[in-house]
Amino acid sequence: MRSSEYDLDFRDRAGRTRAWGIGLLVVAGLLWSWCTLLLLTPYEVDRKPDDRYPVECEPRLMTERGTANEGLGHGDYCQNERDWPEAVVVLGLSVPVSVAGAVLFTSGSVSRRMSAHAEAMRELDRIADEREARSARAR
Repeated sequence: MRSSEYDLDFRDRAGRTRAWGIGLLVVAGLLWSWCTLLLLTPYEVDRKPDDRYPVECEPRLMTERGTANEGLGHGDYCQNERDWPEAVVVLGLSVPVSVAGAVLFTSGSVSRRMSAHAEAMRELDRIADEREARSARAR
């Protein structure tokens, strides 16, 4: 395999690595969006199946009452619908996904840049060698 073929193959692999990194970063962004949705949007809870008048609940982060901590003991149906552990798990899952995505994206980008730099250096060396050969012939 010639060096140019190897270099193109190397760049293709680096591009795929970078694409995987972008994909994982998109997944992490979706997880962050889901966590934001869970914590910042109001929601409704049925007191019984097919409830015609569901209870409206405040968002978890915007509540001023004890709905996030007290629960059904005080007649609050909102507490069990959107628990904190679900939001924390979603947020926790986003951390390794985003770290892996950032590492893969950075690795792929750096590999492509280094390959392009090495190719440019080979081209400059070739041009310099041709100039030296021409000047040696001219003497």
